[in-house]
Amino acid sequence: MPGDKSISHRAVMLAAIAQGRSQIRNWLAAGDTEATLGAMRDLGARIERHDESTLTIEGGALRPSADPLNLLNAGTGIRLLAGIMAGQPFASVLDGSEQLRRRPMTRITDPLTQMGADIQATDGCCPLNIRPAALKGTRYDMPVASGQVKSALLLAGLFADSPTTVTQPGPARDHTERMLQAMGVRIIQEDEAGNCLTVFPNGQLDPLDITVPGDPSSAAFLLVAGLLVPGSELTITGVDLNPTRIGLLDVLEEMGADFAISNRTTQAGEPVGDIQVKSSALSGVEIGGETVVRMIDEFPILMVAATQAEGETIVREARELRVKETDRIAVMAAELRKLGAVIEEREDGFRIVGPQRLSGGQVDGHDDHRIAMSLTIAGLIAAEGAIITDAACAGDSFPGFAETLVDCGALLLPG
Repeated sequence: MPGDKSISHRAVMLAAIAQGRSQIRNWLAAGDTEATLGAMRDLGARIERHDESTLTIEGGALRPSADPLNLLNAGTGIRLLAGIMAGQPFASVLDGSEQLRRRPMTRITDPLTQMGADIQATDGCCPLNIRPAALKGTRYDMPVASGQVKSALLLAGLFADSPTTVTQPGPARDHTERMLQAMGVRIIQEDEAGNCLTVFPNGQLDPLDITVPGDPSSAAFLLVAGLLVPGSELTITGVDLNPTRIGLLDVLEEMGADFAISNRTTQAGEPVGDIQVKSSALSGVEIGGETVVRMIDEFPILMVAATQAEGETIVREARELRVKETDRIAVMAAELRKLGAVIEEREDGFRIVGPQRLSGGQVDGHDDHRIAMSLTIAGLIAAEGAIITDAACAGDSFPGFAETLVDCGALLLPG
């Protein structure tokens, strides 16, 4: 699998502020991560590219950029970078595409302001204007679990005058704290579940030497394809199995999916393994609570799986899907209906009763990589196939997605 997108973002940012030379292998060379790489280069990081996915980064003190930092479509990139830039002794502007400018930023600007940051959003969105300010350690109780919000605060805490404590109501991605600890940052886990963390200021991070594990969110598309296309059997190797990222595996297991995990090991401080999957008869399931956070990026492809499952699949407490790259509830429901699906859209989720026969038709990726890839998998099981327009955005997170499907036996024709 391509390298994990979340870890690739973090590795580049943290290597840029570390003291010394970092080595990063299997880095994800995709649209979103390339935007973060470009921003860190604009901030003075010396980056040597040995091949597409192997980087050497000479870190140290950042320097002002002459132009606004353009994060393109990268929501993770802009939110995490805001935490770092809030603690810098110079001003910066963080901006992005029209799509990114529609995504809410107050979830990070409000708590960063509580730390003393001088950060102004534009109507609650980017561009973000950040000016130098003295950050103070604080305690922030997150109303909703979010790996991006937690990470922004932990990164800002590196530059604060005292420790910063972040609590969350349930599990969220923990890649940032894993990586910071590997770089010598003192982080105290106040509870067994890891939902209360204290980070201590650190002006000198150790450099990284990591191989980025395979992205479980990208693996999800191949996994569901293997389950739904009759007669399929796939092995997906080197996938990150971080417990905060594999909610989809837990849900698919409950739905009756035939898969097994082997060759478990640890890579870059993350649990990894191989997933063997066979086509399976699925049953409907109900999803809510902390599972939603652990599979927030996988709901578009779950909607495809749910159309083929026997009985009801009900998702609740997933309102966050409304403010991703697109309103993923509304967009997926609308596009799957073009293929003949019947979907009940709800404010915080959806209801699908299956199995349903997908007929075929033309659908649109809406410049949202996970929408485009999910619709491609739907086309594999539609009776007359599907034409997916605006499909190139798959490269935002999974470069070579179409070629990988072809290698696995899919019949894809270029548009």
